[in-house]
Amino acid sequence: MNRSNRNDELLPASGPEPATEPSPWRDVVRTGLVAGAFSSIASTLALVWCGRREAGGGAAPTNATSHWVWGRKALVAREPSWRHTALGYAIHHGTATFWAVLHAWVHAGRHPPRSGGEALARAAVTAATACAIDYTITPRRLTPGFEHHLSKGAMAIVYATFAVGLALGCAAAERGRRG
Repeated sequence: MNRSNRNDELLPASGPEPATEPSPWRDVVRTGLVAGAFSSIASTLALVWCGRREAGGGAAPTNATSHWVWGRKALVAREPSWRHTALGYAIHHGTATFWAVLHAWVHAGRHPPRSGGEALARAAVTAATACAIDYTITPRRLTPGFEHHLSKGAMAIVYATFAVGLALGCAAAERGRRG
């Protein structure tokens, strides 16, 4: 065999590339990013509404999340600010996206929900799990901080709204994948 024949073996064959399956991780991450945005925005709207009713300011519950960085000063901040509100929202958005990616991964190998009710039930399980972990095994310094301003009933509204956003976000990501 001469040298040129050996090099030909290393070159790709000409013609169409073989079709490859889309990466399941790409779908999981894409769904998680979309659903994370939906759930973050929905639950933040609930935080603002509940914060106005119970904390004397719509920004207070979101500000409280910045206690991860700013400590107790964030727990008393009631007015919107870049320091507390923007950072609190960024942290909240990041954790919502974490839960949404986890949700998408858990359900990746399962059949798509047959109804909106089934999708919402799945999302409610994820939201309940997030709440349970947020307030049981998570170190106090890394809790969401909402608990410093909101009643348990308001917290239930926030996590329920998170579930609705998660279900809607997963549905939107699925429609985008098909369409």
